[in-house]
Amino acid sequence: MTRAEGSGFTAGPSRVDLDQAADGAVTVRLRSAGEVSRVVLRWPFPLPDGALLLGDAWERTYGDQSWRPGPADVLPWYFLVRAGDRTVGIGVRVRPGAFCAWQVTDGELSLQLNVRNGGAPVLLGDRELAAATIVQVSGEPGESPWLVHQRLCAALCPDPLPQRRPLVGANNWYYAYGQDFGPENVINDARTVVELADGHPVRPYSVVDAGWTEGGGAPGGPWTHGIPGLFDDLPGLAAAIRAAGAEPGIWFRPAALTTVDDPTLLRPGPRPVPELPLDLSRPEVLDLVRADVERLVGWGYTFLKHDFSTFDTFARWSPGMGLGLTDDGWSFADRSLTNAELLVRFYAAIRSAAGDATVLGCNVVGHLAAGLVDAQRIGDDTSGRDWARTREMGVNTLAFRLAQHRRFFTADADCVPATPQTPWEKNRQFLDLVARSGTALFVSVDPRSRGDQVDADLSRALRLALDGGSPDGVEPLDWLDTAHPTRWRDGAETLTYSW
Repeated sequence: MTRAEGSGFTAGPSRVDLDQAADGAVTVRLRSAGEVSRVVLRWPFPLPDGALLLGDAWERTYGDQSWRPGPADVLPWYFLVRAGDRTVGIGVRVRPGAFCAWQVTDGELSLQLNVRNGGAPVLLGDRELAAATIVQVSGEPGESPWLVHQRLCAALCPDPLPQRRPLVGANNWYYAYGQDFGPENVINDARTVVELADGHPVRPYSVVDAGWTEGGGAPGGPWTHGIPGLFDDLPGLAAAIRAAGAEPGIWFRPAALTTVDDPTLLRPGPRPVPELPLDLSRPEVLDLVRADVERLVGWGYTFLKHDFSTFDTFARWSPGMGLGLTDDGWSFADRSLTNAELLVRFYAAIRSAAGDATVLGCNVVGHLAAGLVDAQRIGDDTSGRDWARTREMGVNTLAFRLAQHRRFFTADADCVPATPQTPWEKNRQFLDLVARSGTALFVSVDPRSRGDQVDADLSRALRLALDGGSPDGVEPLDWLDTAHPTRWRDGAETLTYSW
């Protein structure tokens, strides 16, 4: 039974306090002498007729973002409600101690604070958990929901890492898919993107994506060497990329192993794929991760793309995480920390070990990584084989998460492919939009797809992106009505795309 006491509530061995700051933000603090899995807060919340809701996602989006009529079941991290000519945004500040989701029902708003450890209750002991800080932003009558979304994101993240330079370059994934490529292909990608940048003073990146180690297209570690006989000299490859005029980048999967020497490093719980997940609560695992990062940087790579850690933690992708996040009944070795705290600590370990290198998170919980990654893949994979997937994932996430750009991190809506299997008349439009937006622009250029028109389009877009995009960025104009906006504003210009 819950009892109201002072500034909070007590239920059995647990106490929740709500501390309101001068700016109106409310911090939710939890103490518990026993096991605790969730805290649920509820408020009256009449939802006007015709109101539209927009939520966020646990990690990447999956082509599933849009404004929808309420009520709504699971709105991770934050949401906006549009009623008449007013928009209100409510969310929790970045790097909370809990996984936080909103639910809007007829007349009620609830905040679900998941404080589990793995799939089991956390054991806080005698410490206090700052579970979340709640923030609200209210738009003025007639104010664009786009502007309210931007203001909400800025209010939720007071300390994003400053953008040091535009994030632009080559990545071979969407023509190689982790197979049948070697150092010469990577060096050729570097030469291609440098040629297309045509002397721009900002050096583009060239990324060695998955496939440089043994174990398949997206293997786990160890990250100590490349495929024997193929990627034998990874420091030499970084030097060759740099000699070609690009900055070297590399992909890795830090939270899983393909080759396991010490099984005590692995977490229990679900393991649906061959790659084996590490127990992020163990100090020796964090030491291993730091050593991997320092090794990659020591080889000369100035851009690190770390991938798969949310899946390796929970064995689920974002659409299947729901309010439970993972299977019930398992826990990490150290049960005193929540899942949110473990991930924040993991991201911080990578950030500190990376030094001056640029860090991009993919399949990373953006709300927990904001302030700890330079850039974030905000949506699931585009495609070098199927244009419909690029439209579904790339266009959708750019429209509905663009407000996070430079307020949480540099947003990355994923690569623009140039491949024989996909129509260039469609890809070139996505290329143009991403370049104008000022978000990360990586291109996957199959050498067989190059020609005068493709090269001219790529060069124009890469140079614009290396300039930082259009001065004021872009804004979707019809995003209230469609999941794949076709009308966009760039300064005084209205752009129309045919997806």
